[in-house]
Amino acid sequence: MSKLTKNEDAFTGLEAAIVLIAFVVVAAVFSYVVLGAGFFTTQKSQEVVHTGVAQASSNMEVSGPVMVRASTNDQLAEIYFYLQLAAGGNPVDMEKVTYTVSTITKTVTYQDDNEKITRVKVGSADDGDNLLEPLEMMQITVGLGDFTEADKIDVNKKFLIEVKPDKGASLPISKTAPSSMKRNAYYEVN
Repeated sequence: MSKLTKNEDAFTGLEAAIVLIAFVVVAAVFSYVVLGAGFFTTQKSQEVVHTGVAQASSNMEVSGPVMVRASTNDQLAEIYFYLQLAAGGNPVDMEKVTYTVSTITKTVTYQDDNEKITRVKVGSADDGDNLLEPLEMMQITVGLGDFTEADKIDVNKKFLIEVKPDKGASLPISKTAPSSMKRNAYYEVN
């Protein structure tokens, strides 16, 4: 009579195959998760780059010269300049733009609703809204009445106008007052 013994040779191969299949399935799921996370990260980094470029670049640019008007023989009264959209720029809501005029001694920020700021659309592309859009140009006038005798912008004095839209980078305009002025005369500044 033969003795009944446990013969587990076949089960060892079957168990090894099951373990191997389990490893392959786990590896496939893990690689799918890793690839999915990689694609998600790549997409998010692409969005960050596009957002960063949009915020770092200004949507507006100065068109033409910057002009000033003298109130006395040694003081500026107003600054005039034209704004247009930069190439590829998105429309800008001009009601949300702020203007900061700075000198070494004083900094004044004006909101669009301030009586010291006036803006007028120029050209034939005026569509009646407050957006600066392609093919439109806006004349901006900044009154300098907040600069008193002590901190006035006088001859050869450097000043900076910073145009800050609600989205995108600000547009700095750095200029120097004329070397001599006459009352109510207009000058182009460099």
